Amino acid sequence: MVDMKTELTIHIWEGCAPPLSDAILLFTQKWQPYSISSRRYPVIRLIEEIIDPALAVYMKIIPARYANFVAGISGGLSFSETIRLVGLDKMVRLQRQLLRQFVKTESTSSARDRQYIATVESLIELTIACACKRAKKSTAALGVNLNDQRKNGFCDLCGNLTEFSTFMKQVKQKKTNNIELEDHKKLELSHQYCAKHKPKLASCEWNPIYRQAKRSQLQFRTELDRLIRQCAKRSKPQPTSGDPLVNSYTFYYLMGTTIQPADLAEIRNHARLITDSKLSDRKKQMLMLQYHGLNQSEIANRLGIGRQAVSKALASIHERFYLQK
Repeated sequence: MVDMKTELTIHIWEGCAPPLSDAILLFTQKWQPYSISSRRYPVIRLIEEIIDPALAVYMKIIPARYANFVAGISGGLSFSETIRLVGLDKMVRLQRQLLRQFVKTESTSSARDRQYIATVESLIELTIACACKRAKKSTAALGVNLNDQRKNGFCDLCGNLTEFSTFMKQVKQKKTNNIELEDHKKLELSHQYCAKHKPKLASCEWNPIYRQAKRSQLQFRTELDRLIRQCAKRSKPQPTSGDPLVNSYTFYYLMGTTIQPADLAEIRNHARLITDSKLSDRKKQMLMLQYHGLNQSEIANRLGIGRQAVSKALASIHERFYLQK
């Protein structure tokens, strides 16, 4: 089960080039006081000190054309200099786009190419982690009376940012006006839930969407854990549950998407969608057997249930969850 309160870490992809994997490990040992908002400990400076030299070493031992697929490198900029120019969030999107271009234009069948992909994915993971990390002590902005030490991140029940995180993002991007700032001083913004899943409505009545999601929170976390573990190793079905058919369904389901381990918001939203759609493990078994060519009678015999039960269950499943060959 995924611990939703674990400390922020940087996922290093299996097969990442040693110069970069070693550098990222060193980076995580030193980055505790660093953040994007800290003046004394700016995280980009730590990237410059540790990641830039390691990336420079790695780029010297791979073909020169690979530099075209690392943001800024072909233009003579370092990784940290590019981040300073475009920002951490845009750097993630830019590097993801370049990596997809690499996959489309290169064979990616050699060990060197696979190592390159794992290395760039690890750099993307590092960039995302740096964008999410906060300093121990920081203030929101002049005139904003909000505690920036509160939990800042995803809603507990989906992939949206919490109310508090959404507002703080607007503050940092200077997308709020004086009236909004004054209003939000008086409001209690949730640091656990997004606006959709906030427990109470503006009318002070209980939010039915929150209640439904809260009842299925355990299932949501189970689905989230399975998607994260499968997404980390997409080459084959992972033992994410106790049933091979369910494991295979998770594998083929993700094969129909472009989700990567760094796409945390999208992964969380898929877990919420599966949960809200009541796509049980039994239904996943049926979909997997149907994918392998079994008819409803054969599926019923295989699972030891009636054919009508299979027919009713399959009819209740949204078409988005059917596997395409």
